[in-house]
Amino acid sequence: MISRTLSVAPMMGWTDRHARYFLRLISRHTLLYTEMVNTGAMLNNKQTIGDQRRFLAFHEMEHPLALQLGGSDPAALAECAMMAEDAGFDEVNLNVGCPSDRVKSGHFGACLMAEPDLVADCVTAMKAKVSIPVTVKCRIGIDEMEGYQPLLRFVEKVQQGGCDAFIVHARKAWLQGVSPKQNREIPPLMYEYVHRLKQEKPSLTIIINGGIKDMAVIQDQLKHVDGVMIGREAYYNPYLLAAVDRELYGDTQAPVKTRQQIVEELYDYIDEQLASGVALHAITRHILGLYQGCNGAKAWRRHLSENGTKPGADIRVIETALQFVAD
Repeated sequence: MISRTLSVAPMMGWTDRHARYFLRLISRHTLLYTEMVNTGAMLNNKQTIGDQRRFLAFHEMEHPLALQLGGSDPAALAECAMMAEDAGFDEVNLNVGCPSDRVKSGHFGACLMAEPDLVADCVTAMKAKVSIPVTVKCRIGIDEMEGYQPLLRFVEKVQQGGCDAFIVHARKAWLQGVSPKQNREIPPLMYEYVHRLKQEKPSLTIIINGGIKDMAVIQDQLKHVDGVMIGREAYYNPYLLAAVDRELYGDTQAPVKTRQQIVEELYDYIDEQLASGVALHAITRHILGLYQGCNGAKAWRRHLSENGTKPGADIRVIETALQFVAD
């Protein structure tokens, strides 16, 4: 059974397989999520081995790992869920929270908050085809939905579909006139809605998401809900995860690695990826925040950014960058 105490959110353009491998070097227990994958893209290319590998590829070390799907057709979602299970993912998650225009035009993401019956049908279809958990990531509401009751009605309906866990971003989403970035910042956080949901539905697994950036807040939130999902803070300040295996999961044998140890453990993976044609920058862009708050952090970021994209860039770029920083 997957522990949902702490997870890192699916983030488009960020939580690719290289980022996930890097984060797994910091924490063994934190649940990781892929970027959202559109069901149409998966199914339209499912006969192409290269494309399927791109959507479903991950390193065995990344477990526990969940695949997030974007879509609203129950049959398509069920087929993609089977592909996810066959590929070895530990969970499949349905995106009901992304507010971007592209997602909205495809009739999935946050706009599905207004269609709980359809979301329930999607969950039911996936549950019928796979044995791994099927979860939903949603908002507390969209547009003119006001107050707690719309969230409760949505969850009660989707619960009937057999949803194994609800990950609730504690902000409303505005679907018109507000950018995805603004939707992460402007709508006020309503943690009390998520806490109340857990109080009134104690049998449900409820994970809270939105604006959570440090261990003290994580620990406080865990007094009210079953788990915490962090987003961009795990990217800007990944060393936040260094102590969670001990502090949150009680794994007294888990090492708390130094930042340099984490970097050096990444070397073999980087060499393998470079040998397969991956550019160094595709990996180093994910480690820019590792020294956040440390002396030399700016020089570390600058050296990697300026040199990681050069032809022939290899491990030596990182070795030189390490000279600018200290744990």
